[in-house]
Amino acid sequence: MSTVAVTDATFDAEVKNSDIPVVVDFWAEWCGPCKQIGPALEELAKEYEGKIKVAKVDVDSNPNSAATMGVRSIPALFIFKDGQVVSNRAGAAPKAALQNWIDSSI
Repeated sequence: MSTVAVTDATFDAEVKNSDIPVVVDFWAEWCGPCKQIGPALEELAKEYEGKIKVAKVDVDSNPNSAATMGVRSIPALFIFKDGQVVSNRAGAAPKAALQNWIDSSI
């Protein structure tokens, strides 16, 4: 399993109602740092298959979800557990840093 594209319409079902923790990546096609972390998030989605879900929300196509979460800059990452945000961070980071953040939050 790789990352899951989430829209404003599917946000609650895919993220808030998920049975497993969800890492949500708010990103955009034009965002350089977003493209930097994309491959690392794909790898983490595969490595943590069944333990977490990695969801990607394109802020240009889905502005309501980004606004609801108060996203002001991208990439913005949130970890949801049992429908609630348990951690968040902004900006690009190497895979190891993302993995450590995920491990400490789930």
